[in-house]
Amino acid sequence: MKVFITDPIAQEGIDILKEAGLEVEEHLGLSPDDLKKIIGEADGLVIRSNTKVTQDLVDSASNLKVVGRAGTGLDNVDIPACNKKGIVVMNTPGGNTNSAAEHTIAMMLALTRHIPQATASMKAGKWEKKKFQGQEVAGKTLGIIGSGRIGGIVSQLAKGLKMKVMAYDPYMNPEMAEKLGIEIVDLDKLLANADYVSVHTPLTDETRGMLNKDMFDKMKPTAMVLNCARGGIVNEADLYDALTSGKLAGAALDVFEKEPTTIENPLFQLKNFICTPHLGASTREAQENVAVAVARQIADYLIQGEVSDAVNVATVRAENTKV
Repeated sequence: MKVFITDPIAQEGIDILKEAGLEVEEHLGLSPDDLKKIIGEADGLVIRSNTKVTQDLVDSASNLKVVGRAGTGLDNVDIPACNKKGIVVMNTPGGNTNSAAEHTIAMMLALTRHIPQATASMKAGKWEKKKFQGQEVAGKTLGIIGSGRIGGIVSQLAKGLKMKVMAYDPYMNPEMAEKLGIEIVDLDKLLANADYVSVHTPLTDETRGMLNKDMFDKMKPTAMVLNCARGGIVNEADLYDALTSGKLAGAALDVFEKEPTTIENPLFQLKNFICTPHLGASTREAQENVAVAVARQIADYLIQGEVSDAVNVATVRAENTKV
């Protein structure tokens, strides 16, 4: 059977697929039309965030049995279309957890201590020590929206920095929250009390544009917003207004409504805004982890019928597929 890889993954993952006896073809950077022309040959498809598995692509995928995302987010995959064709959709939810959580903390500290601005100033030949006075995060309150794998690690890292942590998550087990030392609160209380608000939810119809003017108006004018989850959860036009009007003190985004974003984005003109180009999972460790995980999952499914970490099919162990 043949597996297409259409976004770059670590070599370790490619090796696993080949060692399992699968034929592997890398088709990086193809246009949607070019991918559509050849997708009928593939039994498996490995993607990251660039490849869009649309209804149109799925309709052309006559042999496709499984799509594997080397990462977590699946907003680039039309899951209902895959369901209709019986295509299993898998992701690797734990592979980049540490990297994404660490990046969130890095962004919070960089925003608070004006590190990007101070670096640019010094490289311009200036020494503006007084201009870039920041604040300590110790003793401040971090409000986490969505305390799953990544949000949970962010909360523990924040507690290590002597921060107070509260979370809004309707699905979190109260016993687990107590064990982690997280105060579970309703959304309005979180917004009113947090010095930093960090979002860690998937992008869905429910969460799209969730952080908007209404929410910003409920926050303290000294508060800062962080999004290292998925682009589109923060309404960027409303964020710009909040940052320019003094409703918010600062913001840091790793993800954007449209990616790649461009210099024309008005947020780029603001001194109280910092950003990175979707680097949350861009560490050597994370890329190796997700590549290895997705390769094993696809190999196990195509060869043994084992299903793991699928979002549209129940888990099936190999021993249960044998007669």
